[in-house]
Amino acid sequence: MATSIAIRVHEVHKKLGTTQALAGVSLQFERGRMHGVIGPEGAGKTTLMRTVLGLLTPDAGSVGFYRDGVPLRFEEIRASVAYMPQTQSLYADLSIDEHLEFFRKLYGIDAAEYRARRKELLEITQLGPFVERAAGKLSGGMYKKLGLMCALLRSPEVMLLDEPTNGVDPISRREFWDLLYRLADRGILIIITTAYMDEAERCSVVHLIARGKTVAEGEPRELLARAHVSSFDQLFLRQDEVAS
Repeated sequence: MATSIAIRVHEVHKKLGTTQALAGVSLQFERGRMHGVIGPEGAGKTTLMRTVLGLLTPDAGSVGFYRDGVPLRFEEIRASVAYMPQTQSLYADLSIDEHLEFFRKLYGIDAAEYRARRKELLEITQLGPFVERAAGKLSGGMYKKLGLMCALLRSPEVMLLDEPTNGVDPISRREFWDLLYRLADRGILIIITTAYMDEAERCSVVHLIARGKTVAEGEPRELLARAHVSSFDQLFLRQDEVAS
């Protein structure tokens, strides 16, 4: 069943030191869809994610959470939201199994429920044969999958992933996206940030941002057709010029 949670970012400004990280960005994340926040390094993607999570407080503007259209405080849905940061806090000397057990205790998941989730997650990530391997000895793609598993243990309705495919090889990127599609099929609201323009077409809704501002958003094919371009690299360059 699709999540009933939606998120609205309205005219959010955030300055970090002397840098205007967000400059009036407005975005709407619809329930049960895969949203891609696409932009180059320094566009404000990580600041946006941390602001949505309440880790940063906007200087102006607001972030609203809604269930079936009814406004909520973030505290009311905190347990339903999972976050996978760009730099993951995994322990190099702990194995895959030890990480899962650690997060089971952290989330307070009972033993029977944990066994079922562990089995399912190991199957979909294909990490079952490597449960005894330490995180520090995993490949880049496997490391990302472990981070995703730890986030999924609490069965979230909303997932925020900050550049999860950054720095991994093309095959691992494709495998990671296959995992995301399986999650999207379950109706989880997924918000993923990336600097890879080719990944825009993998999302159901795309939000292009530059210098902390929204420069274009909508369904991928519709955006390309409207702009009469064949790739998101071309669309971004054109919209970025307009925004400047």
